[in-house]
Amino acid sequence: MRRYQKAFLCLVAALVLVTGIGPGRAVGKTAKKGKLLYMTLTKGYHHSSTELSEQIVKQLGEKSGAFEVTVTQDVGAFTKENLKNYSAVMFDTTGELPFTDEEKAALVEFLKSGHGFIGVHSATDTLYMWGVYNQIIGGYFNNHPWHQRVTVNVVDPNSKLVSGLGNSFQITDEIYQIGDFRADDSHVLLALDPASVDLTKSSVRKRYYGWPICWTRSFGKGRVYYNSLGHEEAVWNDPRYQDMILKAIKWVMREDD
Repeated sequence: MRRYQKAFLCLVAALVLVTGIGPGRAVGKTAKKGKLLYMTLTKGYHHSSTELSEQIVKQLGEKSGAFEVTVTQDVGAFTKENLKNYSAVMFDTTGELPFTDEEKAALVEFLKSGHGFIGVHSATDTLYMWGVYNQIIGGYFNNHPWHQRVTVNVVDPNSKLVSGLGNSFQITDEIYQIGDFRADDSHVLLALDPASVDLTKSSVRKRYYGWPICWTRSFGKGRVYYNSLGHEEAVWNDPRYQDMILKAIKWVMREDD
């Protein structure tokens, strides 16, 4: 009997050495750190908050330990081979970015295969001439009638992406209105409270879907998140906004699945 016990203990010891499994260590999938490609090229208006956003997104990844960030202004990074190195891409961009047809196709394949996309602020002021981009992000910038303190309504308070914000909150920022919004297949998380702004301005366009500020959608198997806030540096420094962006990046990377 002792001989069998001794053999069993030797087997256990061997497993600990080979697999690293031991007392207090759970058997399961090792956590994999995600990798984010953050595109900040602007071919239109350049926001002063862009450089700060690069720093903050890197800090969010480092402090959470959830992901690593590569910042680029080079569309050449969007090749099929290079995108294999990433879990998600993020845009803080403006204008007609000089993507080649091959780079556009690589991005589409990347997202449709199940990878993530995050757009912040002026990411909807981007690639108007490429209709597929509207299918990805869900809408286009259509003026910003208000740059002031506003009330933002939390449309889906049950979503973990906006948890902790209550039913509404106030913030000072440049507020976009969205045209060509794909309301039917987008899930709105945040929207402007129209009672907090002047709706009589000539640039205001009233639409049946109101003024969505943040939403999610699917593109193929990929997850898409967009948040139009982020013009002001103060917004990027706001813990509430940082929490939203961190949760969004982890969500599109499926790190909580």
